Amino acid sequence: MADFPEYLDVDYADGEGESPEDYPELEDKIEKAIEVTKVGLEEYENPAIMWTGGKDSTLTLYFVKEVAEQYDIELPPTIFIDHFQHFDELIDFVEHWADEWDLEVVFARNEDVGEYVDENGLTPGDDIPVDELNDQNQHHVRNMLEYDEETFPFLLDTYVGNHLLKTVALNNALEEYDVDGIFSGIRWDEQDARAEETFFSPRHDPEIYPPHDRIQPILQFEERAVWDAFWNFVVPESVEDYPAGYVPESYDDLPNDLSHEDIPVSPKYFAGFRSLGSEVSTDKSAEEPAWLQDLEGTTERAGRAQDKEDLMARLRDLGYM
Repeated sequence: MADFPEYLDVDYADGEGESPEDYPELEDKIEKAIEVTKVGLEEYENPAIMWTGGKDSTLTLYFVKEVAEQYDIELPPTIFIDHFQHFDELIDFVEHWADEWDLEVVFARNEDVGEYVDENGLTPGDDIPVDELNDQNQHHVRNMLEYDEETFPFLLDTYVGNHLLKTVALNNALEEYDVDGIFSGIRWDEQDARAEETFFSPRHDPEIYPPHDRIQPILQFEERAVWDAFWNFVVPESVEDYPAGYVPESYDDLPNDLSHEDIPVSPKYFAGFRSLGSEVSTDKSAEEPAWLQDLEGTTERAGRAQDKEDLMARLRDLGYM
């Protein structure tokens, strides 16, 4: 879009210096999410929704669906980053709810890395020679990441692996589909590198990524508020016979003979995971469902591989979520 972002009327400073405390009640958070979503749907010519199947991106998708329906706006496509190391249950969840909600899903993959993995029968943790990759991936590894080793491990939650499998895959999809604004479900409270984000976050440097904006409607939600929104709005409004405000106490505690397939909440959260990353490098936080854990006193992403978490600020500068 040659004249991007001149045709936009968005406030890039919206949310600057704010925190979840500026939106003290769930109703305040929801009101702001609806406001940001409406602006995003109206201002961007070719928006999309980043959907991982996790709780935050599904909550974001819920707001986009609701606002699009209310104002008779076409629902944008979703972009699902397939990094080849997902939990099988997560793929099943995405495919099931994409069908239930009649979503257009774009599967963004780093096909070059995927083909090398398939052709050589690699499994997570095996080494990939940098010089076996195509020019684009070699450029990212050598020039953007300034990585000088001969190989890197085929693991998502590492510096090189995360960038190639997620960021490069996303950026290629943004370019292919000419996306000018993508709805993202990041939150201020989940990671220090995200605490300074604004509701409309520019990504305009063509040397790093296809110029676009991140539209971020749920920055103001804490983890607890995300789950409150699910059990009071997302689930009961998506599932017939689900009583609003009913909070399951265990994996098997679903009302009215409903099954996990009926509920737009990944079974991994029921099993104790609080953050869903790579199958090989993400652990459950406790045995009880995520929303029953000590959300305020423990770290949400503690189950993730920490080398990637420690590099989050640098990864975000390069286009990571």
